[in-house]
Amino acid sequence: MIIDIHGHYTTAPAPLGQWRDAQVAALGDPLRAPDPAGPVIGDDEIRESIETNQLRLMDERGIDVTVFSPRASFMAHHIGDFATSAAWARICNDLCHRVSELYPDRFVPGAMLPQSPGVDPATVVPEIERAVLELGAVTVNLNPDPSGGHWTAPPLTDRSWYPVWEKLVELDVPAMVHVSTSCNPAFHTTGAHYLNADTTAFMQLLTGDLFADFPGLRLVIPHGGGAVPYHWGRFRGLAQALGRPEPEESLLRNVFFDTCVYHQPGIDLLLQVMPVENVLFASEMVGAVRGVDPRTGHHFDDTRRYVEKAGLTPEDLAAVEERNARRVYPRLDARLTARGR
Repeated sequence: MIIDIHGHYTTAPAPLGQWRDAQVAALGDPLRAPDPAGPVIGDDEIRESIETNQLRLMDERGIDVTVFSPRASFMAHHIGDFATSAAWARICNDLCHRVSELYPDRFVPGAMLPQSPGVDPATVVPEIERAVLELGAVTVNLNPDPSGGHWTAPPLTDRSWYPVWEKLVELDVPAMVHVSTSCNPAFHTTGAHYLNADTTAFMQLLTGDLFADFPGLRLVIPHGGGAVPYHWGRFRGLAQALGRPEPEESLLRNVFFDTCVYHQPGIDLLLQVMPVENVLFASEMVGAVRGVDPRTGHHFDDTRRYVEKAGLTPEDLAAVEERNARRVYPRLDARLTARGR
């Protein structure tokens, strides 16, 4: 089985975006507020949006299952207040749940969180519980920068985050550390902010002792870990200079990286530097990089091609493409096992 642990509903039917536009417009004009129940989207609209996009590509590329969460750039936690984000998260999470109900053998839900700048992170705990226990989410996307590129939030090692970590450990659910839209013009959302955030999150973890307090917490850093695997010597050297233990000892029991790296040399280096057990297959298809590479004739985000040309042994390849995901996402494994897979 090939499990893609990083998919977003980037092709959601138009009423979802229209509802969000109305919600944002109502921040300045309450009379324009949309129906709090959310947009009206039929099952056939969902099927059309999925079958012509993600499901078609999964079939073409031989991907069996995708962990499917709301569109990352749509989270936009910097817009409005906590109530704004809470309503938006509920609607987006419900929609991904509906996808998983329509295609239970192909999609497993993930969830976004109702974060808001300056708001206590503990306020997201009820939506974590609802998404996991009621909607069947196997992971959550956690934004380390709800301000949208201005980095006003405390580091992930700050005690204000502890209620979130406690709940994730209690539910045995990993978090993918994933920012959203940058509203800072200095940082392009997908070309700079996403990769900056991956690197920043890792450095925050390196300088703290989060996993001493939460040894069972699992965090996935997407997009190949930002700069981390490609500057591993820098991070090892910084750890030494700061009097910290080797990152392999202090972090790699709890931190994992996905394969959303869109060229062969990048995947090769990721798999050479990081232990195989720390790398999980992912593509983020129909995501930030949707075009065809003129040098290869294949889509940049067709990451299975890179992984399977990286020279892994059959056992290591199976670990990256399936077994690591089932270990890091135990609720995913339980769901698949219950369906005889």
